Amino acid sequence: MTDQLEMLEVIDENDTVIGLETRKKVHQDGLLHREIHIWFFSPQGELIFQHRAKDKDTYPDKLDATVGEHVEPKMSYEETAIKECKEETGIDIDLNKLVFLTKMRKKSVDEATNLTNNTIRSQYAYLYEGAISNLQVEDSQAEGFEALKLADLFTLSEEDKNKFIGLILEKDMLELFDKARKILSV
Repeated sequence: MTDQLEMLEVIDENDTVIGLETRKKVHQDGLLHREIHIWFFSPQGELIFQHRAKDKDTYPDKLDATVGEHVEPKMSYEETAIKECKEETGIDIDLNKLVFLTKMRKKSVDEATNLTNNTIRSQYAYLYEGAISNLQVEDSQAEGFEALKLADLFTLSEEDKNKFIGLILEKDMLELFDKARKILSV
């Protein structure tokens, strides 16, 4: 099954499943669906970003959450987080060390593809104590990982800002990262 034919649960504003549609239709029509993001922090206070593959259907070649994925049908946010962390980084994450930050509604249009990502997304933080070079890149999904000090996100040049999915640098996300940093004591 190709990514475009992947089935996703469509939800309402209350996060209740109201149907199933293909990933392609969900993004073409901007249908509300579920996602998870896990933000890895290093003990040095760096935030680790995944560099998306150049041929992704949305936000190609952009920096994104360390782990990010649609919630699969009949799976919980937590189940998806554990499964996707293993697939996208090679790390078997301990649910007890995964810090739930918030659930937020986000909607954005990818300027490169004109597809809409309309989500209710559970956001998590995780203290990753290994080397960034030990993270395994998921084939055909990512180019690799990059780490940046949280403080550096506030002073990026316009050119550097274009390397990120725009929503990541919005005020509410930067505040979320600061909250995570404090919770993780990094």
